[in-house]
Amino acid sequence: MTAYWIAHVTVTDPAAYAGYQALAPAAFARHGAQFLARGGLSETLEGPSLDRHVVIAFPSLQAARDCYHSPEYQAARAARDQACIAHVVIVDGVEGA
Repeated sequence: MTAYWIAHVTVTDPAAYAGYQALAPAAFARHGAQFLARGGLSETLEGPSLDRHVVIAFPSLQAARDCYHSPEYQAARAARDQACIAHVVIVDGVEGA
């Protein structure tokens, strides 16, 4: 069943964050990720306003977990350390959707 990686990111150091952007795609590609939303225009209807929203579909919850914990993604994550504030969750999709 499809699972989703949902991230809300506030970039605090764009130059340092570029290191993450250079490394992360390899991890996503290896684990079958498909970006559904990445940045772009957004409108906050409730709750705090956040800068950047990312929604990524994975073939399964395990694939999303494996991506996050992979050496490739952990290297990308280390590259963005101190360059952003990130909140990342993974969630199982709805069966049959």
